[in-house]
Amino acid sequence: MEAWEQGLSWQKAEEGLNQFGANEIRASQVGWWELLARQFKSPLVYLLVGAAAVDAILGELIESGVILGIVFVNAGLGFFQEFRSEQALKLLKKYTASKARVIRDGGETIIAAVGVVPGDTLVAIPGDILAADVKWLKTEGLEADESILSGESQMVEKSVGSQGLSGTSVVRGKGFGLVTATGKNTVWGKTAKETVETVQTSSFEKDIGKFSKFILRIIGVTLALVFAVNMLAKSGTVSWTELALFSIALAVSVIPEALPVVITFSLSRGALRLAKNKVVVKRLAAVEDLGNIEILCTDKTGTLTENKLALAGVWGEKEKVLWLAGISCLGTGHDPIDTAIWESLPKQTQKKLQVEVAMLDEIPFDPVSRTMQITAKWKGKKWEISRGVEEKISIDSPEATKWSQEMGLAGKRIIAVGVNGRGAGLMAFSDPVKSSTISAIRNAEKLGLAIKILTGDSPAVAGSVAREIGLVSDSLLVIRGDELDKMGVKEQHTAVEKYAVFARVTPTQKNKIIDLLQEKYRVGYLGEGINDGPALKSADVGLVVDHASDVGRDAADIILLKKDLKIIVDGIEEGRIVTANTRKYLLATMASNFGNFYAVSIASLVINFLPMLPIQILLLNLLSDLPMVSIATDNVDRHDVARPMPFDLKNLLATATVLGIVSTVFDFMFFGLFFKSTPATLQTAWFMGSVLTELVFLYSIRTKKFFLTSRAPSWPIWILTGLAAVLAVGIPLTKFGAEAFKFTKLPTESLFLVFGVVAAYLATTESVKLWYYNWRKN
Repeated sequence: MEAWEQGLSWQKAEEGLNQFGANEIRASQVGWWELLARQFKSPLVYLLVGAAAVDAILGELIESGVILGIVFVNAGLGFFQEFRSEQALKLLKKYTASKARVIRDGGETIIAAVGVVPGDTLVAIPGDILAADVKWLKTEGLEADESILSGESQMVEKSVGSQGLSGTSVVRGKGFGLVTATGKNTVWGKTAKETVETVQTSSFEKDIGKFSKFILRIIGVTLALVFAVNMLAKSGTVSWTELALFSIALAVSVIPEALPVVITFSLSRGALRLAKNKVVVKRLAAVEDLGNIEILCTDKTGTLTENKLALAGVWGEKEKVLWLAGISCLGTGHDPIDTAIWESLPKQTQKKLQVEVAMLDEIPFDPVSRTMQITAKWKGKKWEISRGVEEKISIDSPEATKWSQEMGLAGKRIIAVGVNGRGAGLMAFSDPVKSSTISAIRNAEKLGLAIKILTGDSPAVAGSVAREIGLVSDSLLVIRGDELDKMGVKEQHTAVEKYAVFARVTPTQKNKIIDLLQEKYRVGYLGEGINDGPALKSADVGLVVDHASDVGRDAADIILLKKDLKIIVDGIEEGRIVTANTRKYLLATMASNFGNFYAVSIASLVINFLPMLPIQILLLNLLSDLPMVSIATDNVDRHDVARPMPFDLKNLLATATVLGIVSTVFDFMFFGLFFKSTPATLQTAWFMGSVLTELVFLYSIRTKKFFLTSRAPSWPIWILTGLAAVLAVGIPLTKFGAEAFKFTKLPTESLFLVFGVVAAYLATTESVKLWYYNWRKN
């Protein structure tokens, strides 16, 4: 045995790891101090710190201290949520760690890719992404895709002595390579340091960016007008510094500054909940993308069925067919069919095959021809054994055709075996449907999610399984890949919508089906092989199982630790919950904040003092934002996840405008009721009423139904709204409130008047909400 065939010893590998370090290209790590500093890198924070500095210069030390206190409290809340999100991301990365196949102490084993060291013998088969740079020591028809480095899509043939580069993928054959460089010392490491983590921007993130710019433009124009008019009207009664602080405070009150925190917290919380259910996201935005899927394209085997194949029957000379099939199991790749064949053989036959048969060559399974081939030597003769679908290994016998049709209609998977270019026999395999599949199909229907099967199996088998799980009413409602290819473009569009089962499809045909569906729908695709890469990248969301090829894992957005339709459907529901709660936050902040923003702005133009002091507006913003951050934890009504709800800015603005008008009307009601009171009384009453109306509005806007008949809010919402309400009523009653925020103690009748208006506001906004959603529905 040559030295490389023995590989490194585990002890030598450990020494190499200490000497060369882990085989990884480290992304820049974000420390807690950077997260904390990030909370202060905002134009809003700069404005507030500037305002506090101006107050301090003018001698208003208490007001300056309160403003800075509010800045630090907001920063603390943001830091806490972002820190939790970062911890969630670190946990998720552990789930998606890459693997490598190496030889250690003479045996082939799979280890974490970070543990590969120079001197290791790396074993590469189709679907692998090389974990390190290697010098090829032995190759068997080895071809690699190096387009990630060269940009050229042509496959590169590899021979002994040539170089294999980290990050490139194996397309065909098999290779044994001596590891020459790892981590940052590889060719990939030297070119990828700056781009080790590429950031993908989802459609949701782009829409949020547009929304933020739109809000800032409206606020900027409004504040400029308010400041200018107030300067002209109040030049003798209010100083320009106080007006500037008032304008800054108004801007802070209406800008949804907690939006990034809410989105990050919602997505990371959703990602962790998915991970507990064996669904791991590679990027946080994929959680929201998953929720927006309208069609899920999936394979049959292992997703809908158990993928526990058992030999159910043999046509032909049984002993000969099983012997030939046994030889086909001696190759390097092992799939469930290999396992089922091998387990059906007597122990004595297994030993005989291993001792008497010598492997000469192997052509791994080709997803286009759907066959594989083994060349072996037995009893001094050369045998070419082929195994695959019956259409490719012809058996000219009416009895074989009849047997195959009967088995296919019974849901059995048919595999043909040939020797030296001639068909030798057929084997039938049973693969029972998972117990969870039927309930998952029903749940998918409730979510408005269409399931389509894309499989290489025969139409009879695919149709039988689809009928058993309730996906189709007739097992003949199946279309073959070659039938689809013969259609015109218009017919193809009709076919991909009409049919739920596509049989005998190649990877290219799968990609075509997904492309056609994407012209009208958002599509998810579940694949696992090297040839699924294009389809995984084409789909809006690509999903693979944990044991998928490296190429498949690299192309996917989501990795499943268990291949089961139920966990995918549950994941889609979780994604919709995240989207629904983010929409709630946007609606709540836009409607209530804008209503208050315009009411205070207009009121400032008709009285000779400020309707609410800058420091009071900042406190109002802090107290109303406190429970808003917890909205990511809220429970969601069934109708909110019944169908995809992609971000719709126009719809959001229309709803917020209607409900914002109600908020503005009631703000003016507070203004009218306390108009003749002292400035301090008006400011205190309006502050208290504004906080309480925003809090009750949250309970209304969190559901499209009557709020008392919806699902109960999550406990963080109960606690934080209760705390905010107590502070809103309690602070104005204290000496601290009078000194720090210029509040005054309201008489009992004024307090009851405020509570009465808040109750009337809840009743009115709830009525308008129900009317509006009913009107939209009709």
